[in-house]
Amino acid sequence: MSSKPFSSVWLREPRKSAAAPGRSREEIVAAAVELLDQEGLSGLSMRKLGARLGAGATSLYWYVANKDELLELAYDQVWGEIIVPDPDDVGWRDAVSALAYGMRATILRHPWSADLIGRLPALGPNSMRVGDRIRRIFKAAGFQGLDIDFCGSTLTAYVFGMTIPEIAWRTSMGDKDIGQMRDTVREAAAAHPEMLEGVDTLADGDPDTVRRLSFDFGLVSLLDGLERRRAS
Repeated sequence: MSSKPFSSVWLREPRKSAAAPGRSREEIVAAAVELLDQEGLSGLSMRKLGARLGAGATSLYWYVANKDELLELAYDQVWGEIIVPDPDDVGWRDAVSALAYGMRATILRHPWSADLIGRLPALGPNSMRVGDRIRRIFKAAGFQGLDIDFCGSTLTAYVFGMTIPEIAWRTSMGDKDIGQMRDTVREAAAAHPEMLEGVDTLADGDPDTVRRLSFDFGLVSLLDGLERRRAS
């Protein structure tokens, strides 16, 4: 049984700009991100992107071999928005907190990127920079060996696990009447007193505020757990 060869736009040299017509790769990627922000993954096509740039779709293939390569470039550009503070300047906990909030904010600004996590290779310079600095933070905290990578994967799993469902909720339920939704949930939870109590507790809260508080609670709890593990 033969395996499919692994490929990535980052594993080959880009075409020389002198041979390419009209646009730079940076311009094309920036336009792709704008189109993705407006229309999502389903709205991105080489034809639409070419029209936005005033160029034919065929000319874009001077820069990328296919749509997946274009998505890799756009995905890495998004990672370039994430700021990772130096733990020597702010301490490891504050560095992790800033990173986590920055990742969440970046994914929410570019909700299409959530569908690419784990689907496309994150081998671009911005992704590598963030990954490298995450390891540096946990090294600075005193973790060693595999624990450094386990800390990083735990953190990213938490951010992704909290943020991706939030995007799904905003996409499917964001334009629904909140009051009506709560009434429907109350009706469904009528025979489950603990669930009903939870619904009533959150009844007067703004959904966005509640989600931010929930994210903060979980992040602090995660950091407290890592702090205790580090100390031991």
